[in-house]
Amino acid sequence: MKLTHWLLTAILLVGCTNTIAAGLEAFDFSGNVNEDRYKHLIAELRCLVCQNQSLADSDAGLAHDLRREVWELMDQGNSDTQITEFLVNRYGDFVLYSPPVKPATYILWYGPFALLAIGSLALIRTLKHRSKQTTAEFSAEERKRLQQALGSEKADGE
Repeated sequence: MKLTHWLLTAILLVGCTNTIAAGLEAFDFSGNVNEDRYKHLIAELRCLVCQNQSLADSDAGLAHDLRREVWELMDQGNSDTQITEFLVNRYGDFVLYSPPVKPATYILWYGPFALLAIGSLALIRTLKHRSKQTTAEFSAEERKRLQQALGSEKADGE
C-alpha cells in the first residue's frame, strides 16, 4: 500500500513539473530580437482570448502562438509598427490596448466625456429648477389649525 502511494505521488509530481515547464517559452534573443523591445511590445498587445490580459501575462494557447509570431516577425527585422500593423490587419483594433482615434472608436474615446457633459447639464438644470420653487405659504386659518394640532400633540405628549 505504501509503495503504490509513493509511486502515485511521484507520478503526479513529475506530471505537474512537465505541465509547468510547458508554459515556459524559451526564445533566443541573441539575433535580431532585443529582449526589452520584445517584452515592451507583447505588454502593449491584448490577448484575444483573455481580453483583459496582455500577451505577456496570458497563458492561453493563442497568446503563446502570438508571442512566437511577434518574436518571429522581430527576428525577420520588422519594426514595432510593422508588427502592430500586421496584427491589427489580422485581428482588428481589439488586439491593441489603446485603440487608435478614428470614427469607429470615437465612442470609446469621447463617450465618457459626452456622458459627463450630459450628466452635468442634467444636474445643473435640476438644481436651477429646485431653486425656482417657492415654499408654500399657509393662510391664517391653516396656521391656526396647525398650531392647534401641534399644541394638542404637545399636551398629549406631556
